[in-house]
Amino acid sequence: MAEFPNLSRRGFLNRSAAVGGLLVVPGLLTACSKADSDSTTGEGALDKLREQGFVRVAYANEAPYGYLEGNELKGEAPTLHREIFKALGIDELKPTLSAWDGLIPGLQAGKYDVVSAGMAITPERCGNAIFSEPEFISPTALMVKKGNPKKVTDLASAKEAGITIGVMSGAVEGSYAEAAGIPESKIKTLQKPQDGADAVKGGRVDAFLLTGISLRWLAKTNPETEVTEAFVPTLDGQKQFSPGGAVFRKGNEDLRDSFNRELKKIVSDRSRYVQLLGEYGFGETEIPPATLRTAELCKG
Repeated sequence: MAEFPNLSRRGFLNRSAAVGGLLVVPGLLTACSKADSDSTTGEGALDKLREQGFVRVAYANEAPYGYLEGNELKGEAPTLHREIFKALGIDELKPTLSAWDGLIPGLQAGKYDVVSAGMAITPERCGNAIFSEPEFISPTALMVKKGNPKKVTDLASAKEAGITIGVMSGAVEGSYAEAAGIPESKIKTLQKPQDGADAVKGGRVDAFLLTGISLRWLAKTNPETEVTEAFVPTLDGQKQFSPGGAVFRKGNEDLRDSFNRELKKIVSDRSRYVQLLGEYGFGETEIPPATLRTAELCKG
């Protein structure tokens, strides 16, 4: 089983950290390499990939988004992207492991064709690459003890019940709890996801607040817990969808657009989406609304 993701890298947590690792490494783009000469750029990128018979994808080994288990590339992004590229006439994904901070610089340098890592769509990242339409959203949920003894369903019910909430240090979920009116004295800071599960099991907090995707994955190894139905929190009056998508090199708009056409077919078919990605903790609550568009997300 792949290690649980370092979520602060994903852009779902500390907003100030969302741009981490997106600056081009000095000299990286000017360095001459075989990857640069082989890169598919400009018009006809899809035709070139069809001709070679594979697409080079980068992953960061972060479950449940994209990780290697044995010799098999698994997770939300590779599973979804494999389905889409097969529909486009490309049968094979050739994976490249990258540190999270190197994903976009490596894409820019032509080391691979697509980032398949469930990367959050942010305006800063849109300045360095082009994103597909959202593949998923990341609504929030609560991990509680088995049986949900406090009967909480969302932050409003948590406030009403007067329970203690656990959040990860530096995570945006802390601001969600505060915006919902939960007193600071009832919000406990934890360092990593397993700390949250342990705090719930040990009774140090009544619930642990994080994305439903992450909590459902965490619950697999913490059977004494359960996860509430996911919900979309608000912050400053705005719904916090935290969407993620595939990432392409600038100049490959034709490839991105073809990808989007196949992606739309899947996200429009709820049962197909859940059948494909359910084992990784993605359900109907993670299907992006049709009105949520990358162009608007890139504006901020």
